[in-house]
This record gives sequence, C-alpha cells and structure tokens, in this order.
Amino acid sequence: MSDPRYQVDVSVVTHFLADQSQPEQNRFAFAYTITVQNNGSLPAKLLSRHWVITDGDGHVEEVRGAGVVGQQPLIAAGKSHTYSSGTVMTTQVGNMQGSYQMLAEDGKQFDAIIAPFRLAVPGALH
Repeated sequence: MSDPRYQVDVSVVTHFLADQSQPEQNRFAFAYTITVQNNGSLPAKLLSRHWVITDGDGHVEEVRGAGVVGQQPLIAAGKSHTYSSGTVMTTQVGNMQGSYQMLAEDGKQFDAIIAPFRLAVPGALH
C-alpha cells in the first residue's frame, strides 16, 4: 500500500492537430493536456519527467527532462497543476506513458505514474 502523504494522480486529455500534421509525409501532430493532482497530505514539487512514447510501428522513444514546459511547479496538498504540450509521431496511432519525479516538502522523493494513454488520428481505429 502506498503512503497517503505521497499521492499524486495524473489525468490526460489528447487532441489530434490536423492543421499541424502532414499525413503524406507521415507526420501526425498531437496535443495533450495534463492535470497533475496532489491528493497527498504534503506539498510536492514536480522535479522532472520521464516519457516513453511508442508509435504504431513499435518504435520507442524515451524523453527525460527537468520539469514540465519549463516549470517545476510546487503543488500544494489538495491542489493541481495543469499544462499542455505535444508530440509528433510518424504513425496515426501510438501511446505515451511515464512518470513524474516528485519531491515532497519533507524531502522524500517519489514517482507519480502516468498511465498509458493513446494518441490516435480520428477514424484511424476501427
């Protein structure tokens, strides 16, 4: 059982960006909006991110970096941080998953898991 002081939940909403995609060149752009909800009892700072992006051909790309969109937000207990970002894939369907590395106010580091979510061109899945 996980410690309730360190409970951060992540939710994702995705959108296909038709105007930024070039299907004839195998370029499919997606935006995603992420909400990082601190359901723990301590404030926690989002230090870094680790993404695993898998396209429809099974090609895997890993991305690591500090913070999210240039920020390392401190999220108070019971509060959330929402941001939007995006990715470009060479296939119409793929998925992303990963984790955020968090630092609680008491000095404990822990991971907030980002469950797999799908990126898909509308109509690409039957």
